[in-house]
Amino acid sequence: MHILIAGDLAGTLASGNNALLWQIVQFLVALLSAFGFVMLSAVILILAERKIMGWMQDRLGPMHTGPWGLLQTVADVGKLLLKEDIHVANSDKLIFLLAPSVFMAPVIAAFAVLPFSPYIGLPGTALATGIVYLVAMSSLDVVGVVMAGWGSNNKYSLIGGLRSAAQMISYELPLVLALVGVIMFTSVLAGMVGFPGSSGIGTISLREIMMFQNSAWHNTGNPVLDFIFEGNTPWSWFILFQPLMLIIYYICGLAETNRPPFDLPEAESELVAGYLTEYSGMRWALFFLGEYGNMTIVSAITTFLFLGGWAGPGVAYLTGLNALGWGFLGNVLALVYFVIKVYLLCFVFIWVRSTLPRLRADQLMQFAWLLLIPVTLANILVTGAIYLIVTAFGAPAWVFLTITAAVNWASLFGFIWLVSRVTTATTRRAQAPAMRAQQRASAQSALPLRDSVPARVPQLPQEATASASVASGKQ
Repeated sequence: MHILIAGDLAGTLASGNNALLWQIVQFLVALLSAFGFVMLSAVILILAERKIMGWMQDRLGPMHTGPWGLLQTVADVGKLLLKEDIHVANSDKLIFLLAPSVFMAPVIAAFAVLPFSPYIGLPGTALATGIVYLVAMSSLDVVGVVMAGWGSNNKYSLIGGLRSAAQMISYELPLVLALVGVIMFTSVLAGMVGFPGSSGIGTISLREIMMFQNSAWHNTGNPVLDFIFEGNTPWSWFILFQPLMLIIYYICGLAETNRPPFDLPEAESELVAGYLTEYSGMRWALFFLGEYGNMTIVSAITTFLFLGGWAGPGVAYLTGLNALGWGFLGNVLALVYFVIKVYLLCFVFIWVRSTLPRLRADQLMQFAWLLLIPVTLANILVTGAIYLIVTAFGAPAWVFLTITAAVNWASLFGFIWLVSRVTTATTRRAQAPAMRAQQRASAQSALPLRDSVPARVPQLPQEATASASVASGKQ
């Protein structure tokens, strides 16, 4: 009897040690994947941005370093590592030196709650308040920007840092409000057949929100259909029900990452380089690494909240077989789907930079406070009102989803029309004084040509006209 108990205890300890070892291996793989993804993603995105912008602007882009210029970014990294780190003599050295690290730390910390696949993910991916954590991390990088502006002891740098603080605080509010609609949908779907959670209780966990978007399929016994649609139901992704909130969240993500057309903190045409003016070498590179890391984070959050996360054909089917080989293949597929979605959204970042000019400071603030915040608040009120009306009549949930989707798509087209009208009106209002002055200067009489086509007569400069009149008076 004692021998049997001892054997069972030894087996339990051995299995416990194996489980602990497996968890340690999983943690190390996830940690290295997170750090490697941030660093490698920045290098890839910088090269992709140069190539894509060259293609969009009808030029070649990097061509000489490596085959097709693929090693240009690697050469730039080597240059930055070897470049002299210059310190301003009269700067606040402690703040000046710490600013890049303070800016970069929230970017690394944000990946603690971002799962890359069913297996690759840090322990923080199980955090039930993942969205709150990410919003908190995204609001901390402004501290590093303000520190860089203040510590540089440079007026241009300080103005750039203060601009960034005002911009990020302004766009943080509509960014958070744009996510409320998604959380309301999880509350409506919770507890229904095929959906996780308890009735009426939503979630702010990224993994659970992804499950809400991919739980609508019921196994049919058909291996082909189950392989494609098990854990992958694109017709229930939240982009179909809240497209306007996706657009607003993405716009706020552009502003949060200081990307064009919201790159006022480093407006080189008027501020030299903004808060980066006094930085060089690797400290300068850390700020740009953080910028491209934030691009990846915004794209990853958009993927989880609106595009079904890592969902794709074969992921849930293969991982559900509980076999090591098939499970590994399922995780690789999940990682591939996740990276493709993230980089497609990063492509939109680059597309916007190549297309839109920089906003003026007054346009930037008006856009956030007078347009985005009222629209997001109206979306919350309208979504809640539709739910109350539908439930009052006892209609099923699909009626609520259909009506909300129709209203939101109509609101999206109305939002695009409104933005175009507001942009045109504010631009004309700003250009009106210069246009009136130009019209007054060119309001001269015109003589017809011999073929009866009117044309303006070239006018002499005022000084020449005055000297000619004086000469004629003398004669």
